[in-house]
Amino acid sequence: MITVVKIGGNVVDNPEALGRFVTDFAKLPGKKILIHGGGKEATRLSARLGIETTMIDGRRVTSRETLDVVTMVYAGLVNKRIVAALQAAGCNAIGLSGADAAVITATKRPAAPVDYGFVGDIDPAKINSSFIDTLLSSGIVPVFCAITHDGNGSLLNCNADSVASAVAIAASRIDTATLVFCFEKNGVLADVDNPDSVIPAINRANYSALRADGTVSKGMIPKIDNAFAAIDAGVDSVTIKHSDNLLSNSGTTITA
Repeated sequence: MITVVKIGGNVVDNPEALGRFVTDFAKLPGKKILIHGGGKEATRLSARLGIETTMIDGRRVTSRETLDVVTMVYAGLVNKRIVAALQAAGCNAIGLSGADAAVITATKRPAAPVDYGFVGDIDPAKINSSFIDTLLSSGIVPVFCAITHDGNGSLLNCNADSVASAVAIAASRIDTATLVFCFEKNGVLADVDNPDSVIPAINRANYSALRADGTVSKGMIPKIDNAFAAIDAGVDSVTIKHSDNLLSNSGTTITA
């Protein structure tokens, strides 16, 4: 079995939370893959460089200048910081962007109806699963940032949840695959002000109702959409949980 874990930016930006997560991830048995975000660090560096950050519906608009920043931060600083922490925890990891070994190719998103700039969409069927299999079979843990490439020399910024879903789908072509989204909440909450109000399971029927009444909104929508995409494409299970609970049976399970 292959476990694909995506760690959210709010955890990546918190040294204590990241340290706890890395310790637990290193203990996770079997073959595993890590995907990470890191948006706040990119926003801070953009501000220091005088580059304006523009967000539309919670998604970053990636101008040419912003692409340079997110590449430096995601594929460089954040990625290598996580890899170094994993090495210290006894987990032999390698940090990668999608351009490395052409493992994740993306297509630049059309400018209409919203122009997000240098942002890519991933076709899971085009992910180089044989390269991932080679790493995993060698006992090496791939750590992917959300920077990909178009195959024609251009880098593209992608949503890290989408990267995680696509990589999990590719992993399911190698072996049974599970996907875990780890962030700073205990799961999908019925009441955002009550950390204990975890919705234990979401399927397509109750998801529509949860969106309609506003229980699920903003950044949780693409996360759950990506979870359903993974399930539909052969991923065995998807769970959304707190990063401190990686090794426990908790959180929200997404089912078909």
